[in-house]
Amino acid sequence: MTPRLFFELVEIKAKTASVFPFLMGTLYAWYHYRMLHLPELVIFFIAMLLFNMAVDANDNYQDYKRSQRTQAHQFREKTNIIGTNHLDPGRILALIIGMMTVSAALGLWMVSRTGWPLLWLGLFSFAVGYFYAGGPRPISTTPLGEFFSGFTMGFVIFLIAVYVNVFSVAAFDWALIGRVFLASGLAQGAIAALMLANNICDEVEDRELQRRTIVFYLGKQNSLRFFTLLYVGGFAMLTVASVLGLLPRLTLLALLTVPLVWRNIARFWQKQVKKETFILAVKNLFLTTLAQVLAMALGVWVNI
Repeated sequence: MTPRLFFELVEIKAKTASVFPFLMGTLYAWYHYRMLHLPELVIFFIAMLLFNMAVDANDNYQDYKRSQRTQAHQFREKTNIIGTNHLDPGRILALIIGMMTVSAALGLWMVSRTGWPLLWLGLFSFAVGYFYAGGPRPISTTPLGEFFSGFTMGFVIFLIAVYVNVFSVAAFDWALIGRVFLASGLAQGAIAALMLANNICDEVEDRELQRRTIVFYLGKQNSLRFFTLLYVGGFAMLTVASVLGLLPRLTLLALLTVPLVWRNIARFWQKQVKKETFILAVKNLFLTTLAQVLAMALGVWVNI
């Protein structure tokens, strides 16, 4: 397998959905506690990246296997990376298991250093990662895909990044969880919107693969409205978190991306074609999360 095919298999372009929440959590920990545990932080980043790549590779692998069972020949031969490039499914599965195993081993090392809360967060993440594409009824084929993707990648990664830095000085309690949940609202909304845009574009294909995503139940027009509301809710949560001091006040600078995000939303409303307009949701995710990271970093630097 060439590097290009590997990066396509693990969907490397979508890794902003995990890298930026990681950076946000790190900045949050420094802003509130002025503390970083660099060994645990670096190991978490490696484990997180390996796990995220394994999940996306498994998504492609499970789609390929499902297309065999449902006789979706066109999808397997013209869309799925394993089928179009004639990759060995057995080797792909071995690669997925290898990345999952290394990620789990690194996670257990971190648990030994930080405490039990990380174990439960890790187990939840692994369960979502596996059942998102695996099992008898994958999460990605249900109306819950957007919730679990936004919650796990936007919030749980943020929360773990906070915890591995402050476990020695801060209690892991509902107050901390609630503050982090609000502070990560924009990332949650943008990630969920990315998944929803994917499902809107794949509406016909998903029916062929017997997937009943939220688009199946809401219909395309209501799904587009929900797509818009995810951004509105995310920006609202960021505003509240900044005003309350959970985020640096300068994080409000991320609101400068609203006109660009709104323009991309409007263009997506006009046409929902995977190869043409799905990129708009990818751009929105990159714009919003990068803006929040930069604004938070500036706020941490000047302490405003």
